[in-house]
Formats: sequence, structure tokens, C-alpha cells
Amino acid sequence: MRVHDSATAPAWVAASNGTLLAALGVLAFSFTFPATSWGLEGFGPWSVAAVRCGLAAVIAGACLAVGRVPVPARAHWPGIAAVAGGVVIGFPFLSTLAVQASSTSHSAVIVGLLPLTTAMVSALRTGARPSHVFWAAAACGAASVVAFAVVSSGGAPGAADLYLAAALVAAAIGYAEGGRLAASIPGWQVIAWGLVAAAPLSIPLSVLALAAEPVDAGPRALAGMAVLGVVSQFGAFVAWYRGMGAIGVARASQLQLAQPLLTLLWAVLLVGEEPTWAALLAAVAVLICIAVTQRARA
Repeated sequence: MRVHDSATAPAWVAASNGTLLAALGVLAFSFTFPATSWGLEGFGPWSVAAVRCGLAAVIAGACLAVGRVPVPARAHWPGIAAVAGGVVIGFPFLSTLAVQASSTSHSAVIVGLLPLTTAMVSALRTGARPSHVFWAAAACGAASVVAFAVVSSGGAPGAADLYLAAALVAAAIGYAEGGRLAASIPGWQVIAWGLVAAAPLSIPLSVLALAAEPVDAGPRALAGMAVLGVVSQFGAFVAWYRGMGAIGVARASQLQLAQPLLTLLWAVLLVGEEPTWAALLAAVAVLICIAVTQRARA
């Protein structure tokens, strides 16, 4: 058994903790699409997207106030703006429209492209250079997702696929910038300030959407909204950004290859959907790529 000396043990422990936190974030994110499906049972799509962001902004603002957290340095604000635009505004609205136009299962598999998209944005933004093996494994996972989208849509992308493609780009930018910032400031503050920065837009939109769209909020719809606001839009990011800051954006992002398979499981258990064999095969294919990407050295 290999023994780590005192010089290498702290780094090894930090990497292990970072991987665990990133994995916890992925687990929490895997409930997002089922929770969105529940929310759409009682709220309109714009209400679901806006209220989740507005609710999370209130929680984040309260945490910042209680902790008396100082305003980030001016140099951090462009990154925080990217987080706000990408994962607070862009992804929630676009993914909600996608789930409404398609299904939880279909959306979950398409989002399997997110790890590769995030790694590409991070490489362009930070100059990181993952190994050829890393890129090959990530590309195999992405190819499986693309093949699934083509087969399930009859050879042409549908409206949900277009929404998800735009959502992937928005999320990748928000993830890459958030992961970069988390190396300088605590991960929970990254998402908290992103939510607060978007609050002047998300909170008024919440009020307008609730007034314009019909509301029939039963227990499942309310539970879905609570999960989206508290977990998907805030709590999951606390673990996710801290994990990314510890082990790097590219490596952490590949853990998200497990998210489609997890979401398919919740789609069966919580939403009552029956995923197709194509969805299951695509999800298993990207899951296999995790072992390769996690062992590939950057």
C-alpha cells in the first residue's frame, strides 16, 4: 500500500475532498430536471425559471448579510457577471423551456454534453491543457449524446434540442468562470454574489411571470419549486464551485457525466417517465467515460 508523506498528504486530502464536493454538487444537480417537471405541474415556464432564481437570490443575500461578507474586488466582478448570466439567468430559463417542450429523460441525456462544453470553455479561458486521453474520452461521451439526440429526434433537432444547446453554452460559461473564481474566493460566495447580481432582473421577472401565467400550485409543484430555489440554484453550487476550485474546472466537470444517468433514475422514480433504451444506452456510455477522464492526467 502506498504511503503518502507529510508533504504530499495535504494535497492528496484536498484533492479527495474537492472530488467529493464536486460529486455532491452533481448529485444535487441531478434533481433539477425532475424538480422542474414537478414545478411545471402548477406554474408556467417563465414562473418556474424566474421564481427559482428570485428565491435563491433572497437566500443568498441573507447569507451574505448574516456573514457580513465584503463586496468582492472589482477584478472579480466580470467573472461574477458571467456566473449571473450563465447559471442564474441563461441555463434556468432555457432548460425550463426545454423540459416543457420535451421530457425530463431527453433533456437529461442532452445535458451529458455539458462536461465537454465546460472543459472547452475553461481551456480557452484559462489556458489549461488537458491530455489527449482526457479529450478523447470526453469526446466519446459527447458523441454518444449527439447520436442519441439525432436518433430520438428523427434526424433533425427539435425545439427542445435548440433550447438545450443554448443552455449548455450558458452553463459552461458560468461553470468555467465560477470554478476559476472559486480558487480565489469561497465557492459559496461566488454563486451568492452571482444570484445577488441577477436579483434586479430575477425578482421583478418573478412578480411579472406569476401575475401573467396561471398558477395551480399543488404539493408537488411547490416541492419542485423549493428544490429548484434552495438546492439546484444555490446549495448545489456551494459544493460544486468549492470542488471545482480544489481540483480544477476540467476534471470536476467530467464528474457531471454521471448526471444524465442519475436524472434518468429520478425521472423513473419521481416523475413516472419510462426512458427509452436509446436514452439508457447513451447515459451508460457517458458514465463509462468518467473512469477514463478522471484517470487521465492534465
